[in-house]
Amino acid sequence: MKNLRKLFFLFFCLTGLSLVAQDSSYPANYARAPRFKALLYYSDTAEPAHVEFAQGAIEFFHRLTYGEGYILDVTTSLSEYPYERLKDYSVIIAINNTPSPGAERDAFERYMENGGGWVGFHAAAYNDGSTKWPWLLKFLGCGTFYCNNWPPQPALVELDIIDSPVTKNIPVEFVAPESEWYQWNPSPRSNPDVEVLASLSAKNYPIGIKDVVKSGDFPIVWRNKNYRMVYLNYGHGDREFTDATQNLLTLNAFRYVVSLDPAGNPFEK
Repeated sequence: MKNLRKLFFLFFCLTGLSLVAQDSSYPANYARAPRFKALLYYSDTAEPAHVEFAQGAIEFFHRLTYGEGYILDVTTSLSEYPYERLKDYSVIIAINNTPSPGAERDAFERYMENGGGWVGFHAAAYNDGSTKWPWLLKFLGCGTFYCNNWPPQPALVELDIIDSPVTKNIPVEFVAPESEWYQWNPSPRSNPDVEVLASLSAKNYPIGIKDVVKSGDFPIVWRNKNYRMVYLNYGHGDREFTDATQNLLTLNAFRYVVSLDPAGNPFEK
């Protein structure tokens, strides 16, 4: 009799789960396999504070794989990732480095021009007169590095757009953890193809102790509408993942870029 009751209970549970899975009103969507692939690219020989950020980023994005919701590959070199291999990834997470001149840049350009995804942080967008990569400026939608504060410090952030999928659940103002903040010239805001999502507040000025930024337009989160990308200016040191609001902003940007995959939104599958 006990065994019969156990069998009945098991049958009821399995049947119930089946009905839940078939019920279109059920609020959750459980994946039966990884939804997509992501490639995290970083340098382990960069400035020490940028390597510290990379170590934190690897842990952050690895934790998001719990339950095998997606596959995360990590590399310090794109030399083994020609376009035919890159195109298998829904998104590249660029931590503190850009592709090397030659084949790596060519493959990355082709990847992005054909619907590839990119979430970039801080030094992943750094470029100056010596970079000699005009396409990168077109992709970022702004000019070269202009100036920065030093040492790293917290800053008041203001949202420019509050109803974007990247910012919809973020406070209109919040204090971000300490970072080295890059300013660009010309600003991405001057580009009609760019949507600035968040900026450093002018209330921060003057910002810096050794190197002091006194004024200027200071976007720190934006997207170029011609590409599937979001750039996040922060990414310096080992404290970047200590703040829940900034972590949520990072997660939102990552999820947003992936959701626009040309093959379809993986989160709806």
